Amino acid sequence: MALSKTMKRKVDVENRSFNDDWTEKYAFIMPTFRNASPVCLICSETVAVAKEYNLRRHHNTKHSNFKVSYPEQSEARQRKIATLKSAYSRASGIITQTLTDQERATCASLQAAWVLCRHNRPFAESDVLKECMITVLEELAPDKSIDRIIASVKQVPLSASTNARRVHVLAEQVQKAVIDGVKEAKYFSLAIDESTDNTDISQLCVFVRYFDGKDFREELLALLPLEDNTTADIIFGKLEDFFKSHGLPLDKINLTVTDGAPAMIGKNKGLVSRIKTVAPKTNALHCIIHQSVLCAKLSGELKEVMEKTMKIINHIRGTSSTQHRLFRKFVLESQASHDDLLLHNDVRWLSKGKALERFVELRAQVVDFLKQSKSKAAADHLRIMQDTLYMCNVAFLTDIFSHLNTLNLQLQGKGKSVVDLVEKLDAFGNKLDLFHADLLSGRLLHFNTLKTVGEGNVTDKMKTFITQLKDNFSARFDDFFISRDVIGFVRDPFTISPSGEFSTNAVKMLPLDESAIQSQLAEIQAAGDMKSALRGAESLSAFWVSCP
Repeated sequence: MALSKTMKRKVDVENRSFNDDWTEKYAFIMPTFRNASPVCLICSETVAVAKEYNLRRHHNTKHSNFKVSYPEQSEARQRKIATLKSAYSRASGIITQTLTDQERATCASLQAAWVLCRHNRPFAESDVLKECMITVLEELAPDKSIDRIIASVKQVPLSASTNARRVHVLAEQVQKAVIDGVKEAKYFSLAIDESTDNTDISQLCVFVRYFDGKDFREELLALLPLEDNTTADIIFGKLEDFFKSHGLPLDKINLTVTDGAPAMIGKNKGLVSRIKTVAPKTNALHCIIHQSVLCAKLSGELKEVMEKTMKIINHIRGTSSTQHRLFRKFVLESQASHDDLLLHNDVRWLSKGKALERFVELRAQVVDFLKQSKSKAAADHLRIMQDTLYMCNVAFLTDIFSHLNTLNLQLQGKGKSVVDLVEKLDAFGNKLDLFHADLLSGRLLHFNTLKTVGEGNVTDKMKTFITQLKDNFSARFDDFFISRDVIGFVRDPFTISPSGEFSTNAVKMLPLDESAIQSQLAEIQAAGDMKSALRGAESLSAFWVSCP
């Protein structure tokens, strides 16, 4: 009894096979698709298990007249079975083809939604995309040779509502893949920023960086709306709820990068301090790119110059649509290199330099247009632009923000290591020394706009600004100092002496054993395959990931 209770039969593991003779005997057939059950050719019903007793009982119970009309082993029975099999094949073929066409149409719809998303196009354009595809296909094949393909395109669901559902599905799959990767990672770091969208709702952007076993990945983890206030309590609550709902461990956070706002880095009630209560070993950094922008914050006379410039641009572009339209027509008729001025937005860090550059390039057109205007504001702006000192300062700011924009772009992008960023910052610090010396000498090799537009007039304010900019960079980025030998080790470990200062400086940065560092470095340098691996690696991170 005990044995019978523990050894229960499971038909799904008994590997029962269908006997072809049962088709002739009981008018059953076994479909070819996976996990199929025997199907009755007469009534299309199925039986759960491919067992002769089950088939015989079904046939004798529900189709007892079949053997009377078509006796076994008779030619009439054989013809009837063949007819039933042919009908079943046609019906199942239509169903299979329909399912395949539907699957292909759905797949095509998903691909189209993916393309539209990658190009930031609205969902409503999906119907236009479909119309374009049909028009192109009809034009390419006027002989109607691809009518079937055109018909398939017409069946692809590409309405705005369908695309919205498709994108939702894609987003869920992408987020699930990212969350699964973060769960598997030993540690991960977060970059958190809060910004307000065009509906005045604050959005908390959470980016994650983690190692997936093959490479370092940087992905958008979450976009969390903050409908009320943006205090540290609310931000941490939102973040904690998201982590709990997706089963992510907060204690695996080893680094948090923020924008430096009080709600983020407050000593007692900031987001970072709250994260440290659940992840005591986590570190915190102020975003390097954000700090580089703060270093160039204007004040005094140069700030007034920038404000006046933005007022002139806003006067032309924002006073009225008619004035803006007339200005664009005026610039077009003058055959200038550009057709309009650019607006500046503090949220877009690069826009200040680009707006100044465009303003300088169209300065002649701006002056002529202001001369034609009869308003008092236009006269005031014209008087400002005819001030030589003002234009010198504008030219100087254009050059400075051009250099800062170059640095900003160098710091951006995926796959950047700390060594890459520190090297760019060090290089810009050295450039600031060159800029200062260049201003003092009056050669203006690095200030081409000031040399041409500003006629080479260098003021004490310009020299002071460069000095302050260098001091700001030194003060803000002292924490990011990495010794040259450590950078050299990361770039090429075969050029560093194991007994030199490298190991001493390395243990100051990381809690490692100095003797172990020296020994492992000696082993790396002695391995010939490691040197060839470094030379052939796609990137430094790829080389270090491949190291045993």
